[in-house]
Amino acid sequence: MATRNVRQTHTEMLKDLDVASEYLNEALAGDDPAVVLMALRNIAEAQEDGISGLAERASLGRESMYKMLSSSGNPKLSSFVKLMHGLGLKIQVQPDTARASR
Repeated sequence: MATRNVRQTHTEMLKDLDVASEYLNEALAGDDPAVVLMALRNIAEAQEDGISGLAERASLGRESMYKMLSSSGNPKLSSFVKLMHGLGLKIQVQPDTARASR
C-alpha cells in the first residue's frame, strides 16, 4: 500500500479554491496574524505556477511576495488585496454576530 505525505495531500487540497477559501476564513477567524500569514503561504505554495506565477498574477514582485509571506511578513493592505486577487479569491466583510450581541 502506498502512503502519501500529509504535506503533499494538504498542498493538493489547497489547489481547490473552495478549500483554500474555507482554510483562509478559518485562519482569519482566529485573530492571529501569524496564522493568517501561514495560511496564505500554504495557499500560495499550492499554486500550479508557484510563487513566481502568483506574484505575476498579483502584480507584485517575486521577492516582495516571498518577503510578504515570510513568518515575519506584515503585508500592506494594498499588497494583501492584490495577493487575494492573484489567488482568485475575494475579500468579503460580514457582521460578527457573536460580538455584536454582547
